[in-house]
Amino acid sequence: MINHSELVASRVHEYYWEYDWNCATTVLRILAEIDGIELNEQVLAAAVGMHGAGRYGAQCGLVEGGLMYLGIRYYEELGPGAVEKLCYRLAEQYEDRFGSLLCRELRPEGFHPDNPPHLCEKLTVDSILFLLDFLSRVAEPGAG
Repeated sequence: MINHSELVASRVHEYYWEYDWNCATTVLRILAEIDGIELNEQVLAAAVGMHGAGRYGAQCGLVEGGLMYLGIRYYEELGPGAVEKLCYRLAEQYEDRFGSLLCRELRPEGFHPDNPPHLCEKLTVDSILFLLDFLSRVAEPGAG
């Protein structure tokens, strides 16, 4: 697998601090850029509230962005049943690696409305690198 650490860290910082995009949008944009996939505006619009369910603290946007990307990347190639199985595997492996799927549990200080913006920048980088590794294993022959 190509080492994307510097690109991911740079893009996360740029997307968070220059554009103020949320975690789900950031995940989608970076994964699509690396794969050379163009995202349409409806997909990006759908991700607007996916940062812990609009800051409610529910499922993390890093997970949601990854799940959405699996559908974008593999729906036509593998079909809905295979994508659903990939989503299950991703959620299971993400929870094993990071300890939760919930924004309020993953953020370093929990989830509080008075937290500074983009508190989980490092978690975002780590999550995207995890997602890239997951995607590389999906691409291996016989992995679907």
